Amino acid sequence: MTTSIISILGLGAGNLDQMPLGIYKKMKQAEHLYVRTADHPVLEELLSEGVSFTAFDSVYEAHDTFEEVYRHITDQLMGLAKEKGSVTYAVPGHPLVAERTVQLLLQEADQQGIQVEVVGGQSFLDPLFARLSIDPIEGFTLLDATQMLPAQLTPSLHTVVAQVYDQMSASDAKLTLMEVYPDEFEIIVATAVGITGMERIETVKLYELDQVDHLGNLSLLYIPPTNQEAVSLRQFSTLKEIIATLRGPNGCPWDKKQTHQSLRRYMLEEAYEVAEAIDEDDIDNLCEELGDVLLQVLLHAQIASEDGYFTIEDIISTLATKMIRRHPHVFGDTNAENTEEVLVNWEQIKKQEKEEKGTLSSTESILSSIPKDFPALMTAVTIQNKASKVGFDWDNIADVYGKVEEEYQELQEATPEEQAGELGDLLFAVVNVARFLKVDPEAALAMTNLKFKNRFKYIEQKLQENNKQFADTDLEEMDKWWNEAKNQV
Repeated sequence: MTTSIISILGLGAGNLDQMPLGIYKKMKQAEHLYVRTADHPVLEELLSEGVSFTAFDSVYEAHDTFEEVYRHITDQLMGLAKEKGSVTYAVPGHPLVAERTVQLLLQEADQQGIQVEVVGGQSFLDPLFARLSIDPIEGFTLLDATQMLPAQLTPSLHTVVAQVYDQMSASDAKLTLMEVYPDEFEIIVATAVGITGMERIETVKLYELDQVDHLGNLSLLYIPPTNQEAVSLRQFSTLKEIIATLRGPNGCPWDKKQTHQSLRRYMLEEAYEVAEAIDEDDIDNLCEELGDVLLQVLLHAQIASEDGYFTIEDIISTLATKMIRRHPHVFGDTNAENTEEVLVNWEQIKKQEKEEKGTLSSTESILSSIPKDFPALMTAVTIQNKASKVGFDWDNIADVYGKVEEEYQELQEATPEEQAGELGDLLFAVVNVARFLKVDPEAALAMTNLKFKNRFKYIEQKLQENNKQFADTDLEEMDKWWNEAKNQV
């Protein structure tokens, strides 16, 4: 049985004078020559020498995504190879640099009994590095503008972005780059590098990228490495280094002496300050307070790393693994149509995790997992939710309202010694009401606290406007201002 062959040649990054003689001869001798795109200076010269070829440019217009285009070209080439026995396929640059169709052919041709030969060619990287005097040993990243993600960008490295062929792809690349670099950051747009009479090298500010007028199939972006504060201070690695420095030999005396235990209260304080920013709908402050919580996480991670227990990467890995494991309806094949089903799955997975760790005891109370340092209101909510899941719950909200009335009556009738306990019972019953109404009692009370604070501040403001102190007014006047505040705050 004769093996079908696809020979893949690189057209290089310049004109015909820059093409290796061996590849030139193969193109001239090819019986069936196919090219991904005819938009290349080498092909224009080959046409003038009488070399004929078939281009796949029309395939781009027939599909909505590049992946569909590349899939179509790959399937067509394999079909042609089976039909004709052998075909020669030419691509811009080097076949193994930024050529998705070549990767697809290498992955799948063998399964269909087709042999793939990659002959090579000059990639666009060679003239680019030479033209811009870049030594790649310093480290560089090559990215595809059509698939580029902010997480792939490393500002400390030379970065080359290919597939910036028009204003739309340039606009997409610009928005991605702006996630990491300032709008005014200078980058280089290089078109037809090394091709005499066609080369264009232009330095532009990032925000101007999609206004460049020479974008095309031969265009590349070059983003130089930088240690600008505006860039480095947005990198997680920079923050990690700052924390390590603070704990290092020449660091801050306060930071160096901290332990997990000494930092405990700061974690709680920062969490409450985040909650306050949320309650006050203060987005700017929320950003800062979340940073303070992150600081606590990084300090604990640095201390644990110094002691040889775990690192921040271990924390991230543990969390990522947990999120994937506990969301099988997103990352697996389990279904969850609503929040209730998600929570059922979550509890089942948590139980399974405990069984695998050997920490699940048949005699352990279902309430044992509630942290002892939870605030009382949060503990009440958690207790009731856990009890409800095993059927220990009221049938309807009318019964809950009845329980509130009962506890209120008992509080009124309680002796001074009994009042604290009866008040606790009343509060517990009110939490049940909140649960039935699907209202977070902590958030509800925080909202009321904030409302009271704002209205009380209004009273203080009115006192100041009238040059009065609290001793100079009475309840009637304060009540009047309170009612005014209700209409304004």
